[in-house]
Amino acid sequence: MDLPTDSVLFAYAVVCCVGLFAGILGGVIGFGTTIILMPLLVHYFGPLHAVPIVALVAIMANISRVILWYHSIEWRVCAVYNLTAVPCVILGANTLVMLSTRWIDLILGSFLLLMIPIRRKLRELNFNLKLREMALVGAVIGYLTGVVASTGAINTPFFLGYGLVKGAFIGTEAASSLFMFIAKGITFHQLGVIDVEVIEQGLIIGSFVLIGSGFSKRLVLNLSETVFLYLMEGVMLVSGLSILAMAM
Repeated sequence: MDLPTDSVLFAYAVVCCVGLFAGILGGVIGFGTTIILMPLLVHYFGPLHAVPIVALVAIMANISRVILWYHSIEWRVCAVYNLTAVPCVILGANTLVMLSTRWIDLILGSFLLLMIPIRRKLRELNFNLKLREMALVGAVIGYLTGVVASTGAINTPFFLGYGLVKGAFIGTEAASSLFMFIAKGITFHQLGVIDVEVIEQGLIIGSFVLIGSGFSKRLVLNLSETVFLYLMEGVMLVSGLSILAMAM
């Protein structure tokens, strides 16, 4: 990050404080950690570096959720989902590095805004998924995860549609996403996008996210569905508009 020392320290202070809050919120609603952080990371580190940093932060955030909800995880769902998600996330990551930084900004911002009506429509359909159908979901979400920073918001209806709720939903979605983000991080490293500096940035920011996640478990069971939806859509709206504003 080519900034004066004071500016670098200020940037880290801002991102880490927001990361602490993002870890709490993400632990409560099952996603949103990386969505909240994305505009700040794009601003301070640039869009091409922000995505691999987010991948590292997501790995740490999902590890914390897996630990918190380990006994509630449906491991069969994780296995079927990642059978297609892992190879597709590698393909998506290779697509990402060929895009210009402005296009990355536009894709990230537009994707977050589009997820709001898409998720509402999926909720209205009230669909139910079988185990084998999670493989198709994994392929689509895997590719999108390789291209954009996070797909947790659009991933959510499919895991809920399988019948997972609360701790089972948060833990299973986190475990499934964890394998995707590990594959994404390895791919970025092989493509030369992740270097020592990016790893350090991801670990520092991810540590604060990890701390925040630890405070979330007590809040999950008391969160109403209405508050959940407002939190989710508010996060996507603000972050999407912020990233599009930077792209313009």
